[in-house]
Amino acid sequence: MRIGLLTEGGYPYARGEARLWCDRLVRGLGQHEFRLYALSRDREQERAGWVDLPAQVTQVRTAPLWTAEVDGTWYGRRARRRFAQHYGDLAAGLCAGPAGAPGQGGYSPAEADRFRSALYGLAELAREEGGMVAALRSEEAVRALERVCRAPGAPRAAREARVTDLLLVGAHLEQALRPLSLDWYEEGELGSVDLCHAAAGGLAALPGLLARHFHGVPLVVTEYGVPLRAHYLGSADAPPAVRALLAAFHGRLAAEVYRSAAVLTPGNTHVRRWQERCGADRSKVRTVYPGMSAARFAGAGERPGGRAGAAGAGAEPGTLVWVGRIEPSKDLVTLLHAFAAVRQRVPGARLCVAGSAPDPEGAAYLLHCEELAGRLFPGDPPVEFVEMGGPAAPGLADVYARGAVIVLSSVVEGFPVSVVEAMFSGRATVSTDVGAVVEVVGGTGLVVPPRDPRALAEACVALLGDPERRDRLGAAARARAMELFTVEQNVAAFHRIYLEVAGRCPARRIAEADAAAPRPFAVPAELRVAGAGSVEVTR
Repeated sequence: MRIGLLTEGGYPYARGEARLWCDRLVRGLGQHEFRLYALSRDREQERAGWVDLPAQVTQVRTAPLWTAEVDGTWYGRRARRRFAQHYGDLAAGLCAGPAGAPGQGGYSPAEADRFRSALYGLAELAREEGGMVAALRSEEAVRALERVCRAPGAPRAAREARVTDLLLVGAHLEQALRPLSLDWYEEGELGSVDLCHAAAGGLAALPGLLARHFHGVPLVVTEYGVPLRAHYLGSADAPPAVRALLAAFHGRLAAEVYRSAAVLTPGNTHVRRWQERCGADRSKVRTVYPGMSAARFAGAGERPGGRAGAAGAGAEPGTLVWVGRIEPSKDLVTLLHAFAAVRQRVPGARLCVAGSAPDPEGAAYLLHCEELAGRLFPGDPPVEFVEMGGPAAPGLADVYARGAVIVLSSVVEGFPVSVVEAMFSGRATVSTDVGAVVEVVGGTGLVVPPRDPRALAEACVALLGDPERRDRLGAAARARAMELFTVEQNVAAFHRIYLEVAGRCPARRIAEADAAAPRPFAVPAELRVAGAGSVEVTR
């Protein structure tokens, strides 16, 4: 099969989200042909270059979201009228109040249809005219936003929008709609793949929506985080009018992505609930946990002979380990106060904080935590801060191996990678109840409320004082992780989904220049038919 893999801010770039799982997916499905269509987020990401790509990646097309030059396309009178109509309808959809209609992301079916028609109308205009960067940056676009914000019935936040607010919203919409001007939707591009797989929702899925609209290509959408939730959090400091209008745009786009996708694959129940809240049809949803490499943690997680190791095997007695990206959402302040309480009960306890602070905010937070640790533990502090990622940094598996107990103290979390890595290492865990933590841990670790240092300390003391319980939990955690969270289960799940989608959709025979005759798939796709004898059908 030919798979059009759609990314935004990730694979094939060396830096960015979803890079690792996309690479593992592509390498694990060598029987398929992959064509990558990647949107980059900034100049630094492009400068970092690409990862090494396997042979099954036959084509890579990239486009920046962070910049776009005027493409020289200037509309005539008729095209300007069409643009004004469609852009005005799209803008009007951002000011329509939710009607609570199920299946439409909380908006009325009429308003959802209006937004959908406007979006695809703009796409058709851009395809016919060769782009619309100049039109999206035009004064007409700003005037259209102003008209709908001043119209009777518009929300209060929109009515109070200032000119500077409208300019900010217009600039954001111009950036978000740049994929409409790309030349990715012809027969030799996304028009000739068997299915599109978006590695995230939101803007990453927009090219897939257009391939479906123009050519009927089915779309699979994977979300391990929630782009809509990330937008809500990221725009918290914006002016109220800007926040309201952009939230409406991204909410409408998410609802259209979920409506159009043939299959949605959330990475956990937390993401699945968001999708259903935005109108996703439950019958389309298949939960697929992220696939992670277990081999690197085998030394900590297994005894000789492949048996599950004890949670304390090789660990430093009384040592708590925290691993992750250092930023305020990880709430290391609560962890340090909890550890102060642990030291009162377990005087020999130690804490290892292993992570990296790759941005100024994280660096400032790390400095604050180091100063707090110095105040809480004067003299010879029992808290060690270990920088990860550098040439002299210890190996990740070695860090987990040090811990008798692995701790997660976050107040915001999607899929808790560090918890899964601890489970692969056969370690007992204490985690805060955020994101998908309860779903991941199951009954193999202790979960406490976030921002509660007393509860966090009590759980840590309970495990530090009970080695047999730590052993049982660690062994059960490794067994659970090996069953649910390996690369192999992730790749196998997507292979089944590809065949399911291909089996439901009509074969689109596309003649290629180098082919003697049209062929429906680049590689024949097997569809396993349930029944006696488990018959295999090829098409």
